[in-house]
Amino acid sequence: MKKLGCFAAALIGLVLVVAIFGFKTYNRLVRGDEGVKAAWAQVENQLQRRMDLIPNLVETVKGYASHERETLEAVIQARSRVAGAGSVSEKMAANDQLSGALSRLLVVVEQYPNLKADQTFLRLQDELAGTENRIAVERRRYNEIARDYNIQLRSFPTVLFGGMLGFKGASLFEAQEGAAQAPKVKF
Repeated sequence: MKKLGCFAAALIGLVLVVAIFGFKTYNRLVRGDEGVKAAWAQVENQLQRRMDLIPNLVETVKGYASHERETLEAVIQARSRVAGAGSVSEKMAANDQLSGALSRLLVVVEQYPNLKADQTFLRLQDELAGTENRIAVERRRYNEIARDYNIQLRSFPTVLFGGMLGFKGASLFEAQEGAAQAPKVKF
């Protein structure tokens, strides 16, 4: 009888230890998941700032470079794709396309000395450059938080519980294809 009592006490103790560990693991994963979501929200804030600047920039360039319709339309279409993107991965891909279209637009601007001297354009260009820097900082922060969360999710013994509890890894921002090459300027 005494052995049965010791066995029951040990079993209850083991169940309590596993339950406490499960609760702590779950709470840690929730905290990590919410951190990833908060970091992504900061990236989206900066992406929205860029989205708000683009129409003004396009309109300013249009006044000087009306025959550069293809480049301007590419920027407008890329902006529309960003607005219509649903998942984090789709938003990342659409924003990479938008960054490429903006790079091509700024290359076109190099061909118009009067535009480069226009105060409205210069102010918009500075705002866009500042926004791009903010986006880069927020992407880096997001990647750091997502990396830490992914490491936590894949580490033992959390890996045993994470999938069962419905937690999935976070996507990371990666450099777009051809990002290492500078845009070509042709006159």
